[in-house]
Amino acid sequence: MLFGEEHVKRYRETDGAEGHEWQGTVVLLLTTTGRKSGEQRETPLIYQRHGDDYLVVASKGGADAPPAWYLNLQANPEVEVQVLGDRFTARARTATAEEKPELWKIMAATWPAYDEYQTKTDREIPVVVLERVSS
Repeated sequence: MLFGEEHVKRYRETDGAEGHEWQGTVVLLLTTTGRKSGEQRETPLIYQRHGDDYLVVASKGGADAPPAWYLNLQANPEVEVQVLGDRFTARARTATAEEKPELWKIMAATWPAYDEYQTKTDREIPVVVLERVSS
């Protein structure tokens, strides 16, 4: 997480006027459903666009275990995304082996530390594609 609950709160209150731009990059809010608790969990994540989709990286700073939000969306891929004032339902999926090299380059260009994070772990760090669900 970036700066946790306060980040989420300010982002929500200001439709991203505070919190969308962070350390030279951009952030969205991802809301997943807890796989054990069933509770809604909001996480600020660095993102980029790829066509109509949004990309995020399940890096957890290069930890050997994936972030909880990634495990949650594997259990329930229907998520809510907020980009600035735009809140929408999306379907989350892990990028395929064919897609990943191109998508990783996009994300590493945005946040170069992703390349370093991958060297810290044997875990293959996934790129997650968030596809907007038509209402």
